[in-house]
Amino acid sequence: MLYRAQDAHGTSRLGYAESKDGVHFVRDHEPVLSPEAEYEKDGGVEDPRLQRFGDTYYLTYTGYNKKDAQLCLATSRDLRHWERLGVIVPAYQGNWNVGWTKSGAIVPEKIAGKYWMYWLGTAADKTDQMGLSYSTDLMHWTEATVAPVLPRRAGKFDERVVEPGPAPIITHDGIVLIYNGADDKLVYRTGVAVFDLRDPRKLVARSEHAVFGPELEWEKTGQVPNVVFVEGMAEKGGRNLFYYGGADKYVGVAEAKINGATPSRHLEQ
Repeated sequence: MLYRAQDAHGTSRLGYAESKDGVHFVRDHEPVLSPEAEYEKDGGVEDPRLQRFGDTYYLTYTGYNKKDAQLCLATSRDLRHWERLGVIVPAYQGNWNVGWTKSGAIVPEKIAGKYWMYWLGTAADKTDQMGLSYSTDLMHWTEATVAPVLPRRAGKFDERVVEPGPAPIITHDGIVLIYNGADDKLVYRTGVAVFDLRDPRKLVARSEHAVFGPELEWEKTGQVPNVVFVEGMAEKGGRNLFYYGGADKYVGVAEAKINGATPSRHLEQ
């Protein structure tokens, strides 16, 4: 697991932890990625998302310098030693984005000869919505839509924020993307979107209601209250393990059958 942690000054770094059962983790004592580049200074590195192609891991993350936040990329062969490749989706640029960029979730297979990535941007109405870009080399990305590929929905759990979660899954029914939504009170819950296998721009299905939300005390009370924020996922024995932040203070894991059974929770502090 790669996870985000903050020091007493509010600077974020990425830590590394290992587990034999997917629930109980042992952490390394030192971070594996710390802010060094100008676009990371003072604020830090956040929002890690992992994808692997061949023997190389690709890490998308947010570089935050307490002024701007931008979607960045790094690569590794062992998950502990990382090479920065820089900003891949700049802030304040794009077809509809007028603010920061964050949280890149890369599709695990090429489609139509291209890599595809869902990411977070800010629309002119100051709401955070989801964009889509494609690339031939994983470094240079071109925006694929003129408007958000997964827009906010008024009156629903995702009316204020629509943000990619873990890397998408390829299934027979389409590209399944777990995403994080927030309402106007900034209560964060989890939704599911499905995109077309041949065209990642085409939305096939979307949760009408949240499938997961803050219920336990440590999900409701913390640095940022009322948050469950899914960023990692793994399959184990016919079930999916979903790793998420609880109130921006804890890392927890919820499990669900692949057919969508009600999740059960565990906590790793």
